[in-house]
Amino acid sequence: MSTRDRLLAVLVAVVWGLNFLAVRVGLDHFPPFFLSALRFLVLAVPVVLFVPRPQVPVRWLLGYGMGFGAVQFGLLFLAIDTGMPSGQASVVVQASAPFTVLLGALLLREKISRRQLGGIAVAVLGMTAIAVDRARTAALLPLLLTLLAALGWALGNLASRKARPDHPLRFALWMAVVPPVPLLALSAVMEGPATGWRALAGSFDAEGWPGLVALVYIALAGSVVGSGIWTALLKRYEAGTVAPFSMLVPVVGVAAAWVALGEELTVWSLTGGAAVILGVLAGTGWTPRLSALPFPPFKGAGRRPAGHADSVRDLPNPRPEAGAEPRRGPDQSAEPTTPVQDTQRS
Repeated sequence: MSTRDRLLAVLVAVVWGLNFLAVRVGLDHFPPFFLSALRFLVLAVPVVLFVPRPQVPVRWLLGYGMGFGAVQFGLLFLAIDTGMPSGQASVVVQASAPFTVLLGALLLREKISRRQLGGIAVAVLGMTAIAVDRARTAALLPLLLTLLAALGWALGNLASRKARPDHPLRFALWMAVVPPVPLLALSAVMEGPATGWRALAGSFDAEGWPGLVALVYIALAGSVVGSGIWTALLKRYEAGTVAPFSMLVPVVGVAAAWVALGEELTVWSLTGGAAVILGVLAGTGWTPRLSALPFPPFKGAGRRPAGHADSVRDLPNPRPEAGAEPRRGPDQSAEPTTPVQDTQRS
């Protein structure tokens, strides 16, 4: 992976990590279901007008839009609005990875390796530590809502896997067409039919502009920019090379919440968060590629071909030391030759 692409992957992780901070700011101005509906509605209108629909079965597009879109973001925004710290939410929602593995085994008959089971167990222990910590200091409902949001993400992943889209970015963009209607309906029932629209009208005044900026960031930076770069990287490299960079998302989310919002993490929550991240990495089967190491990882690995120099000292020296007689091959005479003039100068 080139240095430029590594930096792009880190940039996407930063953009996605700051999403959780933007959600917290947005929820200070909008009710949660209405904000999540607007997040997709801003994208849905231009997508329908300008982006060709991907050639996938409608049922899988609906499944992806409902799971990844409506369920995940609706419940995640509700969880943060009811007291889930945004930094901690960025960690807990990563449970979608082990959920995807388990649901793939139950619904798609996919095999689970021992390593994946071990990773899932570690992630579950991390979730348990976070739950114990929250039970001592706060209500568990926001945590349960965040876990259900992660479950919705996992269901969306299965629908995306079954769809096998020919253009993944088009598929991801057209997913935004599905969530607005059910989320607006939930907002009308749970939050009041006019509450969200009044908040939207108030976002254009002097006090409401932070909510409007947060909405634009969530819809455009997090979705279009982040997903566009991520999709391009997945086209160039294997998923196992790109996916581990997503583990920087909760790191950025926690750091941003600590700096901007003053959210403090206890030892239990830090330990549990680290366990979740390690469990996700192990559960997804990622390992460092041995070919990327600068030296063989064990004796006898990566044997050099015959005649290969083992060190710099074994390489031929094109510039002999001062005063030393230059080496001559068997066909070279002792008489000096006329040097060729160097036409390239620095």
